Amino acid sequence: MANDIDVGGGEYAAKDYQDPPLAPLIDAEELTLWSLYKATIAEFIATLLFLYITVLTVIGYKSQTDPIKTTDVCGGVGILGIAWAFGGMIFVLVYCTAGISGGHINPTVTFGLFLARKVSLVRAILYIMAQCLGAICGCGLVKVSQKAYYVEYGGGANELSSGYSTGTGLAAEIIGTFVLVYTIFFAADPKRNACDSHVHWIFWIGPFIRAAIAAFYHQYTLRAAAVKALGSSKSNA
Repeated sequence: MANDIDVGGGEYAAKDYQDPPLAPLIDAEELTLWSLYKATIAEFIATLLFLYITVLTVIGYKSQTDPIKTTDVCGGVGILGIAWAFGGMIFVLVYCTAGISGGHINPTVTFGLFLARKVSLVRAILYIMAQCLGAICGCGLVKVSQKAYYVEYGGGANELSSGYSTGTGLAAEIIGTFVLVYTIFFAADPKRNACDSHVHWIFWIGPFIRAAIAAFYHQYTLRAAAVKALGSSKSNA
């Protein structure tokens, strides 16, 4: 395997990280591992919880801002509240499942990782099935517990806002999903992690030096503590 080039020095330097091996396309032995099924269950539960909370949030917002029921157009959690619900749930669920399944919680993430040979075809199929089934069950729980609101507000399903074309909506979905999957790839890149570990000391040493300079500047420049100290020492003598 070729070494990476050190751009700063213009010389070849040995890799300080190891690329994980590519996942096999089909690994029959993987089907005998409990860890595969445990990860699949984790994806199912995580997607179920994600859809349950987020769909409830959307339905609740639509109910609270329904012009037929209220005149307060600024009521409810608002768009920002919906964003917090989605982002917060993803943060919690990925944190809980990353060490078990990788924390995909999205078929597009699994599909992207499969194309990059980060997961096998067997695992990708099981994950996507679990995610879709979890999403169905999550929405089903919402429908059972809040049937009237679920039916009235279309199950909180995505829809194009007025004034936007189908092409615009498709472009927004493509861009948003690209950013999501790209971020996941970049965060899991072993090269990035290795580089980060080399400069981690900067974020310890830098703040201490900055604090020392600030204290010195405040005490001995702004307050002229040095002059006062010198005058005091002469008077004592």
